[in-house]
Amino acid sequence: MTAAGLIVMGVSASGKTTVGKMLAGRLGWDFFDGDDYHSPENVARMTASVPLTDGDRAPWLARLHDLLAGSLRAGRHPILACSALKQRYRDVLLAGIPGVRVVYLKGSYELIRARIQNRPDHYMKPEMLRSQFDALEEPVDAWVVDVAHPPEKIVEYILGLLGWEKKE
Repeated sequence: MTAAGLIVMGVSASGKTTVGKMLAGRLGWDFFDGDDYHSPENVARMTASVPLTDGDRAPWLARLHDLLAGSLRAGRHPILACSALKQRYRDVLLAGIPGVRVVYLKGSYELIRARIQNRPDHYMKPEMLRSQFDALEEPVDAWVVDVAHPPEKIVEYILGLLGWEKKE
């Protein structure tokens, strides 16, 4: 294996949760959805279409870092689905944790907007998407995957990057 764990990152509706869960199922790794660890205050802000500040994100990022580190300490392999849009957020998540790779699910604004409009029950509203693209600092050290492909194909591609061989 070329990674002890993965952070699956990208803007809202890029497929982080879907791909992360599928990978965890195939690999038998721990899965954590970053959205599940937002404070009620952060969820309320996002529901009201108010972008989070770095101060709002700091405790959330620290909590996610601890989940990654705890999984690895327990001898497990974590997969974290998390927007991690800025390099400094990824730096917090990965601080002192060697071997965790970043997978960047990349897609066009138009494709992602079409997807987000089909998720009416999610707190992230379509009008918030532009702010995510504006904030995005594309990683230079990540595995980049085009989200125009079906999730199954994306998962197979990532498994190949991990050197995982399909067992018959």
